[in-house]
Amino acid sequence: MSACVRIRHDHTAHSSPPSRASGIKRPHSPPPPRRGGRFRIAGADLSASITVFLIAVPMSLGLAVAMDAPLEAGLISAAVGGIVAGLLGGTPLQVSGPSAGLTVVTAELIQIYGWRTTCAITIGAGLLQILLGSLRAARGALAVSPAIVHGTLAGIGVAIALAQLHIVLGASPQSSAAANALALPEQLGRTSPAAPLIGALTISVLVVWPRLPGRIGRAVRRLPAALASVAIATAVAAVAAPGIARVDLPSWRSHALPELPQGPVPALATAVLTVLLVASLESLLAAVAVDKLTADRAGGRTADSSPPAPDAPAAPRVQRSDLDRELRGQGIANVLAGLLGGLPVSGGAVRSSANVRAGATGRAATVLHGVWVLLAAGLLVTALEWIPLAALAALVMVVGFQMVNYAHIRNVHKHREFLVYGATITGVVLFGVLEGVAIGIAVAVAVALHRLARTRITVTDQGGQHLVVVRGQLTFLAVPRLSRTLGQLPRGGDAVVELDGFFMDHAAYETIQDWSDAQTAQGGRVVFTGRSGGRIAEPASAAHSCCRPWTPWRNHHCHDRPDRPGQPADARRAAATRAAFAPDENPGADRGPADSAGAEADARAADATAGPTGRSDTPGDGAAVPRRTGAHRLASGLSSFQRNTAPLVRDELARLAREGQRPSQLFITCADSRLVTSMITASGPGDLFTVRNVGNLVPPPGSEAGDDSVGAAIEYAVDVLKVESITVCGHSGCGAMQALMGTRPDTPRTSLWRWLRHGLPSLERMTSRHHAWARISGQLPADEVEQLCLTNVVQQLDHLRAHESVARRLAEGALQLHGMYFHVGEAQAYLLAEGASAGSGVDEVFDRVGPCDPNHAHPYDITNLSDPTSLTALGDPGDHAAVSVPTGAAGPADPTGSGELERTSA
Repeated sequence: MSACVRIRHDHTAHSSPPSRASGIKRPHSPPPPRRGGRFRIAGADLSASITVFLIAVPMSLGLAVAMDAPLEAGLISAAVGGIVAGLLGGTPLQVSGPSAGLTVVTAELIQIYGWRTTCAITIGAGLLQILLGSLRAARGALAVSPAIVHGTLAGIGVAIALAQLHIVLGASPQSSAAANALALPEQLGRTSPAAPLIGALTISVLVVWPRLPGRIGRAVRRLPAALASVAIATAVAAVAAPGIARVDLPSWRSHALPELPQGPVPALATAVLTVLLVASLESLLAAVAVDKLTADRAGGRTADSSPPAPDAPAAPRVQRSDLDRELRGQGIANVLAGLLGGLPVSGGAVRSSANVRAGATGRAATVLHGVWVLLAAGLLVTALEWIPLAALAALVMVVGFQMVNYAHIRNVHKHREFLVYGATITGVVLFGVLEGVAIGIAVAVAVALHRLARTRITVTDQGGQHLVVVRGQLTFLAVPRLSRTLGQLPRGGDAVVELDGFFMDHAAYETIQDWSDAQTAQGGRVVFTGRSGGRIAEPASAAHSCCRPWTPWRNHHCHDRPDRPGQPADARRAAATRAAFAPDENPGADRGPADSAGAEADARAADATAGPTGRSDTPGDGAAVPRRTGAHRLASGLSSFQRNTAPLVRDELARLAREGQRPSQLFITCADSRLVTSMITASGPGDLFTVRNVGNLVPPPGSEAGDDSVGAAIEYAVDVLKVESITVCGHSGCGAMQALMGTRPDTPRTSLWRWLRHGLPSLERMTSRHHAWARISGQLPADEVEQLCLTNVVQQLDHLRAHESVARRLAEGALQLHGMYFHVGEAQAYLLAEGASAGSGVDEVFDRVGPCDPNHAHPYDITNLSDPTSLTALGDPGDHAAVSVPTGAAGPADPTGSGELERTSA
C-alpha cells in the first residue's frame, strides 16, 4: 500500500499568501494591470521626471546644435518622445527624444536636403517603424551581431566627438568625420581661449560632479551632472566671457514645418532606411538595457554592488519590454515629431538609465518629463538663451566619447570579433552609417567563412602507427587537403584519427569513410577519437554517465579516469592508441566510428570490479589506474562543481546571499554518507535548515547528558528562522542503531558512547510493552535493527516536543512535526502518520510515499491510520498485538538467535 504525501505546503489560488518564512519562491512576474485604466502618478515618478527633465533640456539643445538644426526642434523632439513614446511605447521606463546615435545621420541629411525635407524623411522612417512593429519584426533587429551594433554606435560617437570639438574650439564643424579630423590641426592654431575654456570647464564638472566626497557631495549629487555642468559654465561665461556665442532660440512663429521631399527617389529611400535602421536599433538596444537595469534594481543590485538594507522597501516591479509595441510607439513619435518640425526620435540610454536610477515606477515619469520640457520651451526661453554653445558642445562631445564603450570592446575581443568591430567603426567614420553597417556585415561573413574553412591537419608517426589530428570544421573546402593527407599514409597501416571540431559535412564524411573502408580492406585498423581520446561514436550517456547527477556515482570515480579532461593531451592520445591496438580475439576487425563499445566499455567494466586499492579484483587482470584519494579527490570534485554546476546555480545563490536564508523546514537526519538530503527531498539551496549527527538524535533539554549544539540549532531554526515544520529522518542500516543495540555495561566510555546515550530512550521504548511497535507500510519491520531505526524517529519527536521553543510554536499552531524513514537499498521514503507525528496517534505507522503528482490530494486520509480499526487494510488483524523482542543488553532473548522479530497474537 502506498501513499503520496506532500512534504512542502501547497499554496493554491484560494489559500492565503505565503509567509516570509515559508521558503516559497515567488515568481518574478509583472504586477496585475490597474483597474479602470487610470493614469497614476507616484511620488517617485514625480521626482524621477524632474531629474530626467534637467538632463534632457541641455542634451536636446546640444544635439540640435550638433546637427545644425533649429534649436527648438530639439525641445519638440524631447517633448514628443517623452509624452507620445512614453504613453504608447512598450518599455515603460525608457525615455525617448533626440538621440546621439542619429546626430551624424541627421546632420548629413540637413546639409544635403535642408531642414524641411529632413522632417519629411523622419515621417517616412516613422511610418516604416509602425509597419515593422505591426509585423512583429522587432526581435529580428536584434539578430545583428553585437560587434556590428556596438561598432556602429562607437563610430557615431567618434564622429560626434570630432564634430563637437570644433564647436568647443569656437568654430563650425565640417561635413564629415574625416574632414573634421583633417581640419583639426589648423583649427587649433587659430582658436580663441574663451570657448575652449568654457568647454573644458563643462567637461571638468561632468567628470568631477559624480565623485564629490562627503556629506555635502552626497547632497549636491542629487542634481544631475549634465545640468550642473551647463549651469556652472553659463554662470562663469556670463561673468568672464559675455561675448561668447550662445543659444539663439528663434520665435515659434518662424518655426519651419515639413514639406514634400525633393530629390532623387533612390537617395531619399536610402535616407529613410538609414534613419529607420539607426533609430530602431538604438531604441531596441536601449529597451534591452533598461530591462537589465530594472532587473538589477528589483534584485537589489546597484552600481556599487552593495546589497540593500534589510529594512529597505522592495523595489517596484516593472513589466518587461514589449519590443514590437516599443517599435510602434517610436514610429508614432517620429511621425508626430516630423509633422511638428522636430528631430528624429529614438530611445536614449543616458536618460533612460537616469530614469531607472531615480526610482521611476512607471510611464508617469517619462510622460511628465515630456510635459516639463514642453513648459520649459514656452516659459524659459530667456533663461535658455544664456547657455553658451561651447558648453552644450562639450556636453555632447562627452556623450560621444561614452558611446565608445570599453566594456563592449573587451567583450567583442573576448569573442574574437574585434576585427568586425573595428571594420564597422572605420566604415561609419569614413563613409557613413549605412555604409559602415554594410562593411561590418561583409567582414563578419568573411570571418565566419574563414573560421569554417580553416582546418589544420597534422600527421605523427608513432612507431608504425600514425596519429592524424584534424583541428577545425570539416567542410567541402577542406576535402582536397584532407584527401591528400590521408592518401599519403601507408596502405593497410594502423591509424588513429583525432577529430577536434563540431561540424562535418557530407563531403568530408564520405572522404573519411571511403579512406577508412579502404584501409580496413587491406588489413589496417582505424580508430576515430575526439580531442579527449574517447571514441567519437560512443554515446554520450556511456562516456559521461558517471559525472551526471545521481547516476552511477561511485565516489567521484569519473574524476579519476585515465581520459579525464585534466590529463595531458599526449597521455590521452597514448592511452587511446594503446587501447586501439591492444591484442584481441579478432586482429583484423575494423575499429572505425561504428565500433562504439570497445576498449572504453572494457575499461568501465574493469573499473566496476576494482577493489578499494584501485586494482582489479579479477584474477589475471593487470593493475588498474589508481584512484585519487584525500585532497586530490576533494579538489577534483570541487573543480567539477565549478565547471558544471556553479554556472547553473550562481544566480540563485547570489539572490540568497542578498536576501539571507529563509528555509521553511528544519531537517534533522543522520550523518550517514549514503543519505543525501537534497536528493531525497528534491530541495535546493535555501530550502532546508539541516542538522546531521550520528543516529539523528535529539537530546532532551535540561538533562546532564544534554547537547547544546543540537538544542541551539533547534532554537535558532524555530525562534529566528521561523521554520514551519521540523522533520526527523532515520534510515535503514543505521550504524548508530546497530552500535546502540550492541551496547553492554563494559562498553568503553568514549565520545561515541557518550553521544549514543541519547538513544537509550529509543531502545527502552522498543522493549517496553507500554508502546505500540512502529510499522512500515502496515507490516512489522524485517529485523530488530530496522525496528529500532523506526522507533528512534518516534522517540526523537517526543524529545523535540520537550524543547520550550518547539512546544510554544506547537501550541500556537505555527509548527508541525514530521517523522520520516528512508530505506537506502530501495531508495524509498516513508512518512510517519500525522497522528503519530503530532503525538496523538495510538500506533506509529510509516506510510510509503509514492511517485504521484504532489498537487493532487492524498488517495486516502493517513490520519485514520491511528485508528486500530483501520489497520485491517494494512495487514493481518492478528498482527496488531504485543510483540516479544530479542534480548541482548536491553530486552528479552531471541529464542532462535536469528535476529528476526517474533510476533505473538494478543
